[in-house]
Amino acid sequence: MFWLWFWEAWLDRYADWAAVEADAGDADELAAIHVASFARGWDVAEMDELLRDRAVVACKLLRAGRSQSYGFAISRVAGDEAEVLSVAVAGSRRGRGGGGTLMARHLGQLAGHGVRRVVLEVDEDNASAIALYARFGFVEVGKRKAYYAKKDGKRGTAKVMALEMR
Repeated sequence: MFWLWFWEAWLDRYADWAAVEADAGDADELAAIHVASFARGWDVAEMDELLRDRAVVACKLLRAGRSQSYGFAISRVAGDEAEVLSVAVAGSRRGRGGGGTLMARHLGQLAGHGVRRVVLEVDEDNASAIALYARFGFVEVGKRKAYYAKKDGKRGTAKVMALEMR
């Protein structure tokens, strides 16, 4: 049994990640990831509605060769701008490089839709997400106090970040 655990842990650590387009058929898995990641998670109906919206662009994170979703990125496009609505990676898979694969694919999707500017909000306490976004060129352009509901009932400040794509 130990060798199975070790093998899975090794595969996760060195997994080849893939990110592919998501659609309404992924609503169950993506909603489960969202609910586990945020104080106010989206249920399956909300996720399904978003994924059916023609203005929404979404991708999901997979381990290469597998079909299970380990994360997602979802944005709404308006003209040449996009707002990132949510990015989440399953808690057990964070810190293993999948977020970079996910963001690279998602930003490529947005560029393919003619997007030139991307904005997002991120909890100012989420250092790993802020570092990920900064790695892709996002810069802080503002703050929104008491924006995020926290699991402890308090409210967190959001950093507003933007990326100018060329």
